[in-house]
Amino acid sequence: MRPTATYRLQLQPDFPFSAAAAAVPYLAGLGVSHLHLSPVLEAVPGSAHGYDVVDPARVREELGGEEGLRALARTAREHGLGLVVDIVPNHMAAVPRHNRALWEVLREGPLSPYARWFDIDWEAGGGKVLLPVLAGRVGDELASMRVEDDVLHYGEQRFPLRESTAKLPLPELLEAQWYRLGWWRLARTELNYRRFFTISELIGVRVEDPEVFDATHTKILELVRDGVVDGLRIDHPDGLADPEAYLVRLDAATGGACWTVVEKILTGDERLPAGWPVAGTTGYDALRQIDGLFTDPGGVAELVGHYREFAGPAGDRGGYWEATVRRAAYRVVTHELAAETAALTGLAERVCRADPALRDHAPWALRAAVRELLVRVPVYRPYRIGGEEVLTAEAAAGAKAAFTVAEEGEAVDVVRALALGRLGDGPDHAAFRTRFAQTSSALRAKSVEDTAFYRYAPLISANEVGGDPGSPAVSPGKFHAYCERLARDWPATGTVLTTHDTKRSADVRARIAVLSECPDRWAEFLARITEEAGRLEGGHAPDPHLAWVAWQTAVGFGFPYDERLRTALLKSVREAALHTSWTEPDEAYERAVAAFVSAGPAGPPLYSVALFARELDPYTRANVLGAALLQLTMPGVPDLYQGTEREFLALVDPDNRRPFHQGPVDEKTALTKAALRLRRERPEVFGDAGTYVPLAAIGPAEEHCVAFCRTGEVVTAVTRLSLRLDEAGGWADTELVLPVGRWADVLAPEREFSETVALAELFAECPVALLSRPAGREDSAGRG
Repeated sequence: MRPTATYRLQLQPDFPFSAAAAAVPYLAGLGVSHLHLSPVLEAVPGSAHGYDVVDPARVREELGGEEGLRALARTAREHGLGLVVDIVPNHMAAVPRHNRALWEVLREGPLSPYARWFDIDWEAGGGKVLLPVLAGRVGDELASMRVEDDVLHYGEQRFPLRESTAKLPLPELLEAQWYRLGWWRLARTELNYRRFFTISELIGVRVEDPEVFDATHTKILELVRDGVVDGLRIDHPDGLADPEAYLVRLDAATGGACWTVVEKILTGDERLPAGWPVAGTTGYDALRQIDGLFTDPGGVAELVGHYREFAGPAGDRGGYWEATVRRAAYRVVTHELAAETAALTGLAERVCRADPALRDHAPWALRAAVRELLVRVPVYRPYRIGGEEVLTAEAAAGAKAAFTVAEEGEAVDVVRALALGRLGDGPDHAAFRTRFAQTSSALRAKSVEDTAFYRYAPLISANEVGGDPGSPAVSPGKFHAYCERLARDWPATGTVLTTHDTKRSADVRARIAVLSECPDRWAEFLARITEEAGRLEGGHAPDPHLAWVAWQTAVGFGFPYDERLRTALLKSVREAALHTSWTEPDEAYERAVAAFVSAGPAGPPLYSVALFARELDPYTRANVLGAALLQLTMPGVPDLYQGTEREFLALVDPDNRRPFHQGPVDEKTALTKAALRLRRERPEVFGDAGTYVPLAAIGPAEEHCVAFCRTGEVVTAVTRLSLRLDEAGGWADTELVLPVGRWADVLAPEREFSETVALAELFAECPVALLSRPAGREDSAGRG
């Protein structure tokens, strides 16, 4: 059953299946067709997100177990709703105490029937798997270890013991195991299992193996067959060995009965592979297009200038997006992903040693070639073998330029040919291709999303998953072209504005985006607020880049909250890794950050922040309502994140993952309910056969209106760049040309229009309009 709209709920011990069931009547009244649940399978106890699965064959007991999930499904059905579930095929929690399959592997080694489950390079580890779990070097931690009941204890952690080793002296016991307990810092350079990005607590799963696929998908497929689950969200397909083969196998296993979307992050004009048997993506590409409409390109350029002047960025904060990304990529590939780079180099070395023509390529040159090519992959993952558009000759030339001696740079050609599948089809060749693609994905995520986004900050609303901070604006023409392509190729794809992974909620971004329309006003405010805060103890930011980010964040919040703002900004500076980081914290700097937040953005100056934010309220309102209506009526299936049917102000996780609660109704709620009701009552208008036709505004302010018609039955019109519109004198005599026939305002049915309507009239009370054919009328000639 194809959803008309989904509603994402973040399940956790404080919000289990029973709490979701209690919310069903409200959500059914809102107008969605499906609940979209975060992962439901057994996870690490206490997990607030569920992506750390420990047993894919069981529904999570902390949430209510399988009976709780089935009861939720029954309650949902009684109210006309279905369930979509988030699944995590790429990885499991590397916590032996709770992950029984991993426990067996650690006890029995590579001959364990579960050994094929996990992406472990036993050879690289000398026949052992490194577990980087110790607080210090092993010699310093022996006193913290003990054996009880044939189990090794280390703090709260538990490890199995190989048969007949429990009575050995501790040093000999450790040496006799199939695993090696190591200092946590060794993960960076010596880890010999695939992990999720740089998180060693999540171990890669080999779902490319049919037996592993079957074992890890039995419960989910049972829930699909039993009608408990109607749709699937596939987490992080880029991490899989062969995403397309996995999706084909999953589609066959579900009988093609599931609405399935993939968390594929598309970069720039990248397209979702046409051969994937899915409905589309989870929707970050739609977020980028919608946000871009409400971003003024000229204002962004001015903001960049103000940012360079205020923050004085140099080096990694040089104010140039592409250079910032490249520097971040170098840091990640040589630091956080050093083990993955070494594994790729080892594979390349083995290929070269086996081929007399390639034997003289030095290991250091191959390592450099791997590094230089990885940092030049412009997307998350190259999918097509021979994909020239990803590893271009230009990229190869740039990689070679890093070599002092040109002949040594020829190692780039070898690595590129390996990555593109042009050098052979042996096991090491195939392993290199797969691992290069997987590492590329991890590198892009860590260097862009988790580093560069925090280093480059002229307009932080643009620093969002799938976004392009270097060129964030989207023209109406480009937006229409995107929507026409969705309607043609991916009509059932997902669309989102806020998720559990967005850095800032849509409503926070909407206010910050207004700054692109008033860059000089922002610069003046920043100067005033910096002076005001500077008069307070602790009110001086430890660096100007942080000050810029903090004050923009505070403006986006409207009224800052001390603890929430402090947590988000501490995460920001750690991710940027310029003055402090997660692994090498500078405690003095972090204390200065906390003091600045408390004295500045969350201190007495917050009243000045609130006043400035209030001045932007009319334009924020236009952005918030405009983005919401576009998402709800454009091609695709809109996914509403919990609480976003009303004003929802949230920062990066964990702030955006608080338990769901029903809040007060506001203007955004009324608009959301009206659009969702229309989608539910008129599925043919928004369904797979529905059409999308751009509508033209004519007049001096035409660029400030984005409008389209869906299947000749529904018209959406929104205001963009409303502050600039006000400065230019308003709509004047600008008109919108409607399709032939009569049209009624869904929010105010007494208002009807036909042919052309003055935008000053259409938007007299509200900066957006949702029109439909009046009930009982048959005057729809010329529908688009």
